Amino acid sequence: MKNQPIIIVDAIQKKYRNSAEFSVDQVSFEIIKGEKFGLFGPNGAGKTTLISMMCGIIEQTSGEVHYFLEGTEQPIAKVLTKIGFVPQDFALYPELSARQNLSYFGSLYEIPKNELNSRINFLLETLGLVHVADKKVATFSGGMKRRVNLAIGIINNPQVLFLDEPTVGVDVQSKMAIIKYLDYLNEQGMTIIYTSHHMKEAEEFCDRIALIDHGKLIALDHLEGIKTKYEVEDLESFFIKLTGLAYRD
Repeated sequence: MKNQPIIIVDAIQKKYRNSAEFSVDQVSFEIIKGEKFGLFGPNGAGKTTLISMMCGIIEQTSGEVHYFLEGTEQPIAKVLTKIGFVPQDFALYPELSARQNLSYFGSLYEIPKNELNSRINFLLETLGLVHVADKKVATFSGGMKRRVNLAIGIINNPQVLFLDEPTVGVDVQSKMAIIKYLDYLNEQGMTIIYTSHHMKEAEEFCDRIALIDHGKLIALDHLEGIKTKYEVEDLESFFIKLTGLAYRD
């Protein structure tokens, strides 16, 4: 079915212990199967908290996240092996090699050994890591670590992939390689939820764009709709117009 939602976020809230305010406050939206959904906001807006709740990493204070990976609703506990998460901070073991990292994280999904080895070899080749596959990740450049981080997040061949700043701090070549491969995964049917502070990159990558600030959803539309509604020329102008120029910590 066209425009079928794969995730529905319904009035979700998060208030951390000893906090006077909600980090995420009554946020609701749908993500359509097969789209590249951009989630943006200033530092401290609530993006990472929202993604963490959607992935089941932290529990929401109230509200619901509904998954429809197979067309019918499934509880998040049933879909954890079918989603991938690539955090902004490196989630890997620097004293292990790239191959060992992928082997370890792949084993957590109980992927058959032959299939896992095949996936590892494919990802190492595709992400330009074959020549360093058996070297310690601690010796890698930032761009190479970022590519290993991505490979770990997709080792289970997820239906839904969450990306929190997947190209931060990398060289142009690594950035292009990562985005090119993400486009390929999306073309194969993977739904992607993406956050970034690279506005030009986001403008070219995302199908729809959601903007949150102070924990609240303040805009959601396709880029052309945003340009028309808010009378802006690009995503950066839209971002500044709605969130202001004040420093954010």
